[in-house]
Amino acid sequence: MPQARSWQEMYAQIQAQLERQTGLTVAQWNARIMAEAAPRDEPGLKAWLAERGITGYPAMLLGFETFGYPDYLQKEADQLIEGQYADRPAIRPIYERIVETLPSVGTVELQARKTYVALLGPKRTFASIQPTTKTRIDIGLRLDGVKPEGRLEIARSIGQSSMTHRIAITSPIEVDDEAVAWLRRAYEANT
Repeated sequence: MPQARSWQEMYAQIQAQLERQTGLTVAQWNARIMAEAAPRDEPGLKAWLAERGITGYPAMLLGFETFGYPDYLQKEADQLIEGQYADRPAIRPIYERIVETLPSVGTVELQARKTYVALLGPKRTFASIQPTTKTRIDIGLRLDGVKPEGRLEIARSIGQSSMTHRIAITSPIEVDDEAVAWLRRAYEANT
């Protein structure tokens, strides 16, 4: 069963991505940001970095380096997941069942956040697992251009903003062939 990665592991991966893309280390970018008097607010820094071809996770990392890291990034992945289900023990088996199915979807990396777990394929985040209520987990899916059908609904209030659709799950048995097929479709669409 896939294990959620800690921030330290994600940091190393993003740092390597930044260096591959730009040829500069995080420390070199930090110095450049200070020396070139980049904007001193997050939207301004994001725009400044985008002008230099830095977007996505590398831009997020440099934003954290400049303005500080959120408290939740100081916690281990297991602590974040435990926190998500601390007052929702009845739906934790749904999370476990979803995670058990992921090897049949593809090579999936789990990244724990404060309120959800992001599911990453080789290219980018394709889905998320969010304990939305005490009785329901939403599987968020990134499915651009797909019309809702069956249990697939338009996503609203999913923690990962790139999610376009969701499947509401209220029991481990609802993590069935249909739900796994939608996960696989999102994985393939984002690979």
